[in-house]
Amino acid sequence: MSTEVVMPQMGESIAEGTITKWLKQVGERVERDEPLFEISTDKVDAEIPSPAAGTLTEVRYKEGDTVEVNTVVAVLDGGQGAAKAEAPAPKVEAPAPAPPAPVPPPPQQVAPPPPPPAPPVQAKPPAPAPPPPPAAEKRDGSAATAEDLRRTKSSPLVRKIAQEHNVDISQLEGTGLSGRVTKNDILSYIESGTAAAPAPKAPAERAASAPAVQPQEIVAPPPPRPQMGDRVEQMSVMRKKIAEHMVLSRRTSAHVTTVYEIDMTRIARLRDQHRDAFYDRTGTKLTFMPFIFEAVNKALRKFPIFNAQVNGEQIIYKQDINLGMAVALDWGLIVPVIKRADDLSISGLARAANDLADRARTKQLKPDEVTGGTFTITNPGVFGGLFGTPIINQPQLAILGVGKIEKRAKVMTTPDGDDFIGIRWMAYFALSFDHRVIDGADAERFLAFVKEQLEAGDFSV
Repeated sequence: MSTEVVMPQMGESIAEGTITKWLKQVGERVERDEPLFEISTDKVDAEIPSPAAGTLTEVRYKEGDTVEVNTVVAVLDGGQGAAKAEAPAPKVEAPAPAPPAPVPPPPQQVAPPPPPPAPPVQAKPPAPAPPPPPAAEKRDGSAATAEDLRRTKSSPLVRKIAQEHNVDISQLEGTGLSGRVTKNDILSYIESGTAAAPAPKAPAERAASAPAVQPQEIVAPPPPRPQMGDRVEQMSVMRKKIAEHMVLSRRTSAHVTTVYEIDMTRIARLRDQHRDAFYDRTGTKLTFMPFIFEAVNKALRKFPIFNAQVNGEQIIYKQDINLGMAVALDWGLIVPVIKRADDLSISGLARAANDLADRARTKQLKPDEVTGGTFTITNPGVFGGLFGTPIINQPQLAILGVGKIEKRAKVMTTPDGDDFIGIRWMAYFALSFDHRVIDGADAERFLAFVKEQLEAGDFSV
């Protein structure tokens, strides 16, 4: 009996996945739950296990193909029915490699005949005119019809981007499967400046936004061409997704960054004092990060605007605090999320962070473990960076970058007012925030509160 393997639904808002690697070849045996292929989506890279045991008899999509969820990508057979595996193909999906082979030829032969007759073509000069009517009919039609069309030609993320930029997706030609409008299509359309057309529909004040489009009209320099000896490498799916997400964030939020120097000496002493006992009790290492997580949790409760999101002209204050923690991978970057982080103790935060980081590096994260973040913390300091200006992880409103925690000379003052130089554990904390809804004064208060919490060192380990 044959078993169809489909592209899984990797999260509510994910409508497609890209096959990055087949871990088994046609003819090879695979056991149930054994990794069969790897995929990359907007949210996560993951290994997809086999739904059953059997022999891989058919692979319908090659590495690098982007496939809609619930589409059959391969067929497993216990060893007795390759014919059975092929039978459902035409029924499930026309685009599948196997079925299309016989089908394409007929349509191509039928299509050519109509063009030859010159009379019919000339007799239909008004043909070009009909296009306008259909467009009018679509616009005159019910809102439900337009919405249905958008839903079939785009993912939730693409529709959200289109809504923010007043773009009618039904007017775009998609390059995705079945003419679907992909994120690349919508971003390219917006980048071209064409998306500025809807502006006239807005109030007169919007005219002031016209100048913002002008920079996009500047002729870009020609793309670089590889020279003799250069090595050319195609971007990975994850790298392309990261690039799109970063550009989208810069285009969406008004980024501002403030930097504070924080004395981590008391935290360092607390960590050294409890390190061994903590490991014996929890089985995980005690780093600086759980203390930083807890200080941020308290700050987010005190300043809820930093745990919010923007929807048009509305500000949504999130009830749960879901901390995203950036994890560097050999092949890119991913941000797993510690859900309801403010309900966890120092030990709970340490276990959750170490577990997510370990599974991120082995591609074992689940879709819901990389979604729903409300605030992100990134730690470039582990590589030696003093501080940076991190880009906000949309749709969040702020991100905290932690620099290298190291011993430095610091001028200090005794209770009597005398100054002296001491050796302290210091670090720079950089907070990037969305100036559309967060004022500079609020950002200063937020980071000052985090500084106060960490320098006081009042934590239960």
